[in-house]
Amino acid sequence: MKLIFIYGAPGVGKLTVANEIARKTDFKVFHNHLSIDAIEPIFEFGSESFWKLIDLIRVETITEAARVGQNLVHTFCYAKGEDDEYVTKIIKTVEENGGEICFVLLVCEHSELEKRVLEESRMKFKKANNLELLKEILEKYDLFSPVPFQESLRIDNTNLSAEATARKIIEHYKV
Repeated sequence: MKLIFIYGAPGVGKLTVANEIARKTDFKVFHNHLSIDAIEPIFEFGSESFWKLIDLIRVETITEAARVGQNLVHTFCYAKGEDDEYVTKIIKTVEENGGEICFVLLVCEHSELEKRVLEESRMKFKKANNLELLKEILEKYDLFSPVPFQESLRIDNTNLSAEATARKIIEHYKV
């Protein structure tokens, strides 16, 4: 099993690229908002119960995929320092179940992020979808640093299509 772990700021194109990878390979997409959208109607975003269940859903889903050999693309908005414990858990569960984790940090120019965060495709999920929220998130968290535990493929996709970005990932990790 391979887990492609795509991370980056809101609006950078994580889900769009993940869907391109899935279209071209046998990988399934487990994007960040699947768990959020399942739990948010029941527990308030950010509450202790909310984060407990989000973590449980994400870790157990990835564990089971690794256990049965199902290749996955997981999208995540990694905040340096804030999310290190979660990333460590994911690395541990994938490796303990015989899998391999492939980190991809997507970045793009700030002006491009501002355009993308307003795109219609973001509205169906409760994603950051306005400039005020994007600004608040970018000021509060370090979303541009690579995970410190393993090397990441860093791709600036400011001027790359989702298909070209997916192709780079597929070729780099030989998927």
